[in-house]
Amino acid sequence: MEPEEHSTMEITTMDYDESQLMDSDMDYERPNVETIKCVVVGDNAVGKTRLICARACNATLTQYQLLATHVPTVWAIDQYRVCQEVLERSRDVVDDVSVSLRLWDTFGDHHKDRRFAYGRSDVVVLCFSIANPNSLYHVKTMWYPEIKHFCPRAPVILVGCQLDLRYADLEAVNRARRPLARPIKPNEILPPEKGREVAKELGIPYYETSVVAQFGIKDVFDNAIRAALISRRHLQFWKSHLRNVQRPLLQAPFLPPKPPPPIIMVPDPPSNNEDHPAHLLEDHLCADIILVLQERIKIYAHKIYLSTSSSKFYDLFLMDLSEDLQGGSANNERTFHKEERQGRDFLMRAASFDICESTEDISCGQQCLRTSTSDGILRSSTFQNGELRMRRGRILSSWSRAFVSIQEEMAEEPITYKPRLMMMVKMDPSIQPGPFRAVLKYLYTGELDENERDLMQIAHIAELLEVFDLRMMVANVLNNEAFMNQEITKAFHVRRSNRVKECLAKGTFSDVTFVLDDGTISAHKPLLISSCDWMAAMFGGPFVESSTKEVAIPYTTKSSMRAVLEYLYTGQFTASPDLDAIDLIILANRLCLPHLVALTEQYTVTALMEAAQMHVDIDGDVLVLLELAQRTRSILKSTGGPLSGT
Repeated sequence: MEPEEHSTMEITTMDYDESQLMDSDMDYERPNVETIKCVVVGDNAVGKTRLICARACNATLTQYQLLATHVPTVWAIDQYRVCQEVLERSRDVVDDVSVSLRLWDTFGDHHKDRRFAYGRSDVVVLCFSIANPNSLYHVKTMWYPEIKHFCPRAPVILVGCQLDLRYADLEAVNRARRPLARPIKPNEILPPEKGREVAKELGIPYYETSVVAQFGIKDVFDNAIRAALISRRHLQFWKSHLRNVQRPLLQAPFLPPKPPPPIIMVPDPPSNNEDHPAHLLEDHLCADIILVLQERIKIYAHKIYLSTSSSKFYDLFLMDLSEDLQGGSANNERTFHKEERQGRDFLMRAASFDICESTEDISCGQQCLRTSTSDGILRSSTFQNGELRMRRGRILSSWSRAFVSIQEEMAEEPITYKPRLMMMVKMDPSIQPGPFRAVLKYLYTGELDENERDLMQIAHIAELLEVFDLRMMVANVLNNEAFMNQEITKAFHVRRSNRVKECLAKGTFSDVTFVLDDGTISAHKPLLISSCDWMAAMFGGPFVESSTKEVAIPYTTKSSMRAVLEYLYTGQFTASPDLDAIDLIILANRLCLPHLVALTEQYTVTALMEAAQMHVDIDGDVLVLLELAQRTRSILKSTGGPLSGT
């Protein structure tokens, strides 16, 4: 953009006779060089001076430099005498004719007397601003009549300046302009047809220029030289070197600068305030492990969180409990009725699902266990669906000091109160409930509260469970170096993310299977609940999916579902070679995951740009994406939902 205003500065110019003497000397020294005097006129602030500087001085400025640093002035004609570089740049060859172009700048005030500038002019460049309709109006009403009055035989070239404003961000331009400058409105930007209409009405050529884009500058002055040489050829017909001069040529269309890559607004990842993993310890939703402390205290936990945070729990839950039962079924039959009655009494007398006040039930339950001294396997029976079902278990005293035994038990879920086969792990009696809950919180979140009182007991439990990072965090707190625990927490999350990916790939500890169009994928409800509100509502609400192990999601592929699961498990988006970005965007919108939608859009835009650089046809993919975005917006608008993603 080339803003310009009239200046109160005194113009340094040569007098008329001196300029004519200089021109005569130049013609005498270089007889085959045609000296062209080109006068540039137009309203204030249309860009006359910047256009002259771009041609005479090769000045290049960015749009914001023009807005911030421009000092309104008039370019002095004596630059050709005092500056050798300007003089050299004035020389050019147009249609095999050597010329010396002398540019004359003028004031834009209508009341100024410009007869001195018009004197002996060979061509006049009449400028207006594409962003100022009044400047185009003054072309017909003021400037063209003035030109024909002072130099009726001089050809005129109409030039629309500041072409870059037609494609610029006007809001950003108005913010960068001077405080008192009049803002540019979008409806004031003139299309090229307006300039062509005026040029056709006046019978003169029309061109457009942009100093910022360096477009049209050479076209304007080369064709101005052609117009001047043709006019001179009519008067000086004996000059044979002017015979091949062409008429002013048409200007090639302007190719707007390529727009910058679309900026995908990636929203902040979900904060998980209510569904944070630590809250699962209190809500017990989808719990599948019962940890028994001191024979009476029960703590519900989740196998996937414990196993991915502690190698000891990982090995424990992978322990093989499916040993063949020895002995006949007569003993099982004798103990069946007694155990069933005791189990019902135990569940009915339990006032809380976290703490069992009666110790008689535990002792009775232990009497029903038949221990094998040879292999450490606990064998017991239960009645399920009218059939006798053998329960499995194992004594763990010789395997680890932290555990006493592990056994399958029929227990009621703490949320739905439905009987379910769960894994019951009896912990060492020396483990205290308070410190153990702090250890569980670390296994779920990777954090340790510095204000915990029983830090030594926490370190003891961490030693038993072989959670060495937690023991190190306790040591840092005791040594007043708690700031070092941040790095331990980061390493904890990285390590658990890798283990979670491994469990997802192998289906280890999975408790739900998604049935998709091209297969099935095993997943883990606790991880899904803590990361996705949609999943939490499905598995925690009164829906069929909350009590089944298979969930059908139609119109979904395995690659898209795997990408969603990895995002929910790790918080990161990973694109596989067979991933269909469109299917993933649709699925992420269905699951109300705007952050994943934005990440997928970023990946799609990057992939399309890389393909375009490799000259791959991407028009079809772009049209499909645009159609998808339009359909998604219309659906969300009609339903009143948030316009996430595209």
